[in-house]
Amino acid sequence: MEQVASTGRPVQIIVTDGYDLKGFKGDTPVTFIRAEYNHVVLGDSAKITISPDGTAKYNFTSSFDFNPEGGITLDDLAHKPVFLTMTEVLPKEKKQKDEKTLVLGQAVVDLLPLLEGQSSFETMAPLHPVPGSLLETLRPGAKQCSLEVKVFVSEPLLTTAQILGGNLLKVTLEAAYSVPESFIPLGPLQNYMVGLQVPSIGEKDYPILFRNGTLKLGGEREPVPRPKKWPIANILAPGANNIPDAFIVGGPYEEEDGELNHPEDREFRNQAESVKKRIIWDLESRCYLDPHAVISFQKRIADCRFWPVEITRVPLVVVPKGKAAKIDKNEDESQLSFHGVAYVNMVPLLYPGVKRIRGAFHVYPYLDSTVHEKTKCLFSLFRDTGHNLVQNNKIGGIISPQSKPIISKNLREDKMQAASIKSQSSDTPLEAEPSVYHNPEGQQYVEAGTYLVLEIQLDKALVPKRMPEELAKRVKEMIPPRPPLTRRTGGAQKAVSDYHMQIKNISGAILDEYYTMFGKHVAKLGYELDSETLEEQKCQLNYELNCSGKYFAFKEQLKHAVVKIVREKYLKTTAFENQEELQKFISELYVFLVDQMHVALNQRLVREPQNLDHWLDYGAFCLLTEDNIKAQECFRKALSLNQNHINSLLLCGVMAVLMENYEQAEIFFENATCLEPTNIVAWTLLGLYYEIQNNDIRMEMAFHEASKQLQARLMKQKSAATVNYFEEGVKMEPSLSPRGNTNGSATAGKEAPAGTGAALSILDEFLEESSKLHSESQEPILTVQAQDPNTSQKPSNMFLKEGPAKKEASKCDVSSALLNSIPYYGVSQTPPTIFMETIRFLMKVNAVQYVHRVLAHELLCPQGGPSCEYYLVLAQTHLLKKDFAKAEEYLHQAAQMDYLNPNVWGLKGHFCFLSGNHSEARECYERTISFVADASEMHFIFLRLGLIYLEEKEYEKAKKTYLQACKRSPSCLTWLGLGISCYRLEELTEAEDALSEANALNNHNAEVWAYLALVCLKAGRQLEAEQAYKYTVKLKLKDEALLAEIHMVQETVGFGNPSFCHPSS
Repeated sequence: MEQVASTGRPVQIIVTDGYDLKGFKGDTPVTFIRAEYNHVVLGDSAKITISPDGTAKYNFTSSFDFNPEGGITLDDLAHKPVFLTMTEVLPKEKKQKDEKTLVLGQAVVDLLPLLEGQSSFETMAPLHPVPGSLLETLRPGAKQCSLEVKVFVSEPLLTTAQILGGNLLKVTLEAAYSVPESFIPLGPLQNYMVGLQVPSIGEKDYPILFRNGTLKLGGEREPVPRPKKWPIANILAPGANNIPDAFIVGGPYEEEDGELNHPEDREFRNQAESVKKRIIWDLESRCYLDPHAVISFQKRIADCRFWPVEITRVPLVVVPKGKAAKIDKNEDESQLSFHGVAYVNMVPLLYPGVKRIRGAFHVYPYLDSTVHEKTKCLFSLFRDTGHNLVQNNKIGGIISPQSKPIISKNLREDKMQAASIKSQSSDTPLEAEPSVYHNPEGQQYVEAGTYLVLEIQLDKALVPKRMPEELAKRVKEMIPPRPPLTRRTGGAQKAVSDYHMQIKNISGAILDEYYTMFGKHVAKLGYELDSETLEEQKCQLNYELNCSGKYFAFKEQLKHAVVKIVREKYLKTTAFENQEELQKFISELYVFLVDQMHVALNQRLVREPQNLDHWLDYGAFCLLTEDNIKAQECFRKALSLNQNHINSLLLCGVMAVLMENYEQAEIFFENATCLEPTNIVAWTLLGLYYEIQNNDIRMEMAFHEASKQLQARLMKQKSAATVNYFEEGVKMEPSLSPRGNTNGSATAGKEAPAGTGAALSILDEFLEESSKLHSESQEPILTVQAQDPNTSQKPSNMFLKEGPAKKEASKCDVSSALLNSIPYYGVSQTPPTIFMETIRFLMKVNAVQYVHRVLAHELLCPQGGPSCEYYLVLAQTHLLKKDFAKAEEYLHQAAQMDYLNPNVWGLKGHFCFLSGNHSEARECYERTISFVADASEMHFIFLRLGLIYLEEKEYEKAKKTYLQACKRSPSCLTWLGLGISCYRLEELTEAEDALSEANALNNHNAEVWAYLALVCLKAGRQLEAEQAYKYTVKLKLKDEALLAEIHMVQETVGFGNPSFCHPSS
């Protein structure tokens, strides 16, 4: 480390010019400038006559020596300004021997730039008038008098090491509010003082003192913004007390870092800061910390966490002129009264990137044992080092509050030795010892609710925070962004691509036509359209398209693309030899065109590899099958598509933790908090990561930030609810959903945000297996519900070819199904905690391996604890493992806590269904749908209940149930269930319509084709029956009973199976 030279170096202050100056006598008064620093006069300028235009050229140079080994130090430069006093020399009168002078004003020059590594700087210092000066009477709008000042040193005062490793500490004491009633402005003058100690090199502690607080009776709030003041007394010009460009700006209580920042404290603070007595300082004190002091400061915060800030009251002593007062130690200590202490949590200064803490802190009586227990501090700033305290409070005594008595190592050792002897000779712990210094006056602070408002600010954060650009670069290095695929089409591929484009164009045109005909009606009814209305609208639309000729125009528009496919894909350019060959080709072409139509309208993972939501869904499925490596690949694939996608970052971080790649996990989580600082889940996951790393300070920081964001969201929702109350004139008690929306209505959660939950998007393929009543084994299939009650109940449909992932699914604990979390916040009015918010996110993506760690925090959280939702999560995690005994136990606990929660009954129904007890599952499902408030996700409850009705051959009830499901969240399986019900009721037309809708949503469902084949057989449509049967066989229908039923009907009607031998006509 570079060493500072021990010899003094001059700091030159050059006053070059004055502008807009005025005097007391005449238009051209004679003035001079006096420079002062550290209560020492540096010199006077020559007497200069001000020109009529108000300018003067002083060219006055003064200096003082900077010497870090003694005398003026860097710490002095930090908190002591240069004062420039302008004095007018009055003309001599007759018989007057000496000149008379009149002080006009003072200017202040802050030397802080020298601590920033500068060797020179210039400033235009305003000249503040002294009371009674002519400068006070300037007309409004006139320019303020000012002095042009240059400060110069031959070389920078800071070495490179000091610039990089040093720091500047600023402490602003604003006020003490709600002070004891015994504080009255009458009687002997009192000096209200506050002090704290700043660690320095070695064993030395330097105090920062704030004196001369002003007692006010209250009645109005202190204005903001208001200037911060120099902690120096006897400044001649009132305006010179203000530190240039430094203001107290206040702010919302909820954004403070101290105590009394909760909503329940707002009323008390409003009253204390407007009505009750207070002591005002508004002082800012600075302290330079060299690199060694910075390390010591950082270590002390980590070791002690809380910092004692003492407050006391000392009488001002009037010293008669010409007499010296002798004050001994006992008199000094007897003058100390109302000795209190506030405990400031300094840990936030160790959070990455944090440079400032500001807040309100309770004042408690100063008791040695309590102070030592909380702060590990063994001595009092005012009592143990205050032997010169009274001397410094004499009127006319020392005026600077910056005297720095050094706390010696011997004093600390004496205190520690005394404490050790005392604890060894007592039968009770040291903390239980009665304090030697009884403090009934300090107790009045507690009774009055006194608190200090102060700010502690550093020039540089003690712990640097990685910049967003650096985090983004690290993420980019780990997961390079995937460039968009280059589309190179030609020949057959170009023909298919053109066909896709025409399909999309025609679909858009049909939708526009539908909107023109029914848009207003649909907008009016919203989601209340029933199936009959939809069918009627479909018929009207077909009629309009045929009558207007648009239907034939669409056919012509599509014809060219189909011809290109025939020529380029099938290489057919000549006529067919016979009708049979033509019919065979048309059938093959039809199949291909229908498939490609679905590709164009219903793309998914294989068909849309650039859609990150599909990769997130697939990753969630892999987590369910406990294929962590594949899940990590999926989440990283999603992140490569969009490196600013928050959920992808969080899931990559979760997987990095599960794979014990902790360095990458920190990058992912920290980048997520940078990109979205209000994300509660991101901060909570970052805190959980720090817990794994045993970094308690950063864990506390992350959890605190998450709680702060959650509180802000709840307050915003409360405000919105209040606005609705006044606008609608109806009393509202909003039930907050997990994502912050009001809940409780039957239509809640129908609006789907972009990117529906992971489980919903891939669920249909697995639920298809459970809908087969007589196929395969009767192994129970567990369906799941979307975690967020605001997530759409409309699932995406996805076809996954049977491959390793699906084969692996059959090996997982829950057969071939998914379990997702229920958002259990429908009935209970308890606000969520940051941990329950995180649990919902993790359950949504099946990250069950991570959930138990969060559940432990939820259990211990003061705002959390065992709740209905807590037990429901536990029940779900055990259902995943098919641990039915534990699941039943936790369901019982959840029911005891909230018996009327529909989510409890919905999950209990799933538990009974998986256990094979379908009759009890039916009762639970029926109870769930009978509640006024819906469960958070009704889609799968309707599917399961309809399935049970079909098993029990109650087809009418099954039809009604599936109709509700189709109305709420239509999917392939809801339409399939409705089609089966109608077929069993011999309602063939309705059955065909429902099955056609199911086929349009997923044309790879073998069961849909099977029932379409049955309908066509019953309707006598041979060609369509054979076509549907071909697809049934091609897609490998596994329901043997259903396949046998098809064969029986084929035998009865005599057609439908191409393998039949037909006699030639």
